[in-house]
Amino acid sequence: MATEATFTVPTDEFPLGTVFHQLPNVTVELERLIPAQDVVIPYFWVRGTKVNDIESAFNKHPGVKDIRLVDSVEDEYLLRVEWEMDYDDVLTILAETEVPLIEATGTNQQWTFDIRGDDRSDIAAFQQRCRELDIPITLTELHALTPVETATEAVLTDTQQEALVLAYERGYFESPREVTLDDIGEELGISQQAVGSRLRGGIKHVLGSTLSALTVQS
Repeated sequence: MATEATFTVPTDEFPLGTVFHQLPNVTVELERLIPAQDVVIPYFWVRGTKVNDIESAFNKHPGVKDIRLVDSVEDEYLLRVEWEMDYDDVLTILAETEVPLIEATGTNQQWTFDIRGDDRSDIAAFQQRCRELDIPITLTELHALTPVETATEAVLTDTQQEALVLAYERGYFESPREVTLDDIGEELGISQQAVGSRLRGGIKHVLGSTLSALTVQS
């Protein structure tokens, strides 16, 4: 049975975490993971800052081949990073074990990864490979997808669903808004940037699932 898992990694254990040394209040969100022949190329967003040269905020790291700015909108930057496949980190192990990455978000506290395996043995194989390479991951959630889940629930992570439900209940989507991102963040115990990242990711997944269903029906 398909199984989803959430695990965390200390900020400094992931190469992109070097950005928090210069920009401690930003949130980094991986967009997608593309296995290639000799490199893994994820696209990622950096949110919560305004700098002229975002690339310079990322220190050189042996696991990084190249970082390039793709686009920017106000305080959000879309970048592409090429990783060396012979450098052992979480992303290269995901590519090696062929476990899909659903979402990954980093703050100056930790990285949180959501992954999905065809069954629990895929998750176990990924964990075992991390242990072999001394990569300090901490498994925080593990659950199987079941038929009772709606399409929306299946595409949302638990943290995204929690943020969306709370924002809806507190009136964030009302006009005018009844609460701010700071209010929601205080209640969840996370930063304003992290709340915004979870809401954007959740809304994107809900819209994608809904629009796909409408396309199929039409």
